[in-house]
Amino acid sequence: MKTNGEAKWILKSRIDSTSYTNACDRIQVLAETQTSSYIIAANVHVVMTGVWQSEYQKIINEATLVTPDGMPLVWVMRQLGSNSQSRVYGPDLMLAWCERAAEKNLPIYLYGGTEDMLKKLTENLNQKFPTLEIAGFYSPPFRPLTPEEEQQDCDRINASGAPVVFVALGCPKQEQWMARQQGRINAVMIGVGAAFSFHSGEVKQSPRWMMQLGLEWLYRFCVEPRRLWRRYLINNPIFILLVSQQLLKHKFQRQKQA
Repeated sequence: MKTNGEAKWILKSRIDSTSYTNACDRIQVLAETQTSSYIIAANVHVVMTGVWQSEYQKIINEATLVTPDGMPLVWVMRQLGSNSQSRVYGPDLMLAWCERAAEKNLPIYLYGGTEDMLKKLTENLNQKFPTLEIAGFYSPPFRPLTPEEEQQDCDRINASGAPVVFVALGCPKQEQWMARQQGRINAVMIGVGAAFSFHSGEVKQSPRWMMQLGLEWLYRFCVEPRRLWRRYLINNPIFILLVSQQLLKHKFQRQKQA
């Protein structure tokens, strides 16, 4: 376990109490020391994947930082005692770090997505942050990589000199990839899921009011029902059931201790 701050355990997955500023401060320390590490932005899908796959849950709990990416996790953390916890959303964390990176002259690397998406993304980031240095980007094949291909990717990233790598391969692939590269890539890796799709303009984000109400899943389900139906119509109800049991147990323990 590699957390420095307060953390809450949601269905056996560690979620850290943090903020955008705190997360960027920690990323900066890791980047400036070129510490090989990885950060996960966790939502219900991430936590439930951990429920189904013990090896994946281990990857979550061994991350340097796990942010509460989804509002349901924020609400549960508040119920567990982190009263002031707010959402630390992967796509917004990416922009927050890009702003910090531009100020501190710390290059970034982009790994994932399609070639067209990466070209649009770099254009948009350069327009938004003119002094941001994008040291490189790469779109890996949409299939399992051979050990030789994976090593070539590591060598390519290390050669770029970027101390921060944004990884957008989707859950659970991106977390598994980052865990495998720890110790091989001399940078902090940050899994940001659909951030490349959003910031390139290829996929529209849900309205902010829906995000605040925890309804982003509904918007995304309506946009991509074939891809996301299993995630939301199976995982979400089971998450509610399991987390309700956890909160009831927590409440009874507190009453017993009072």
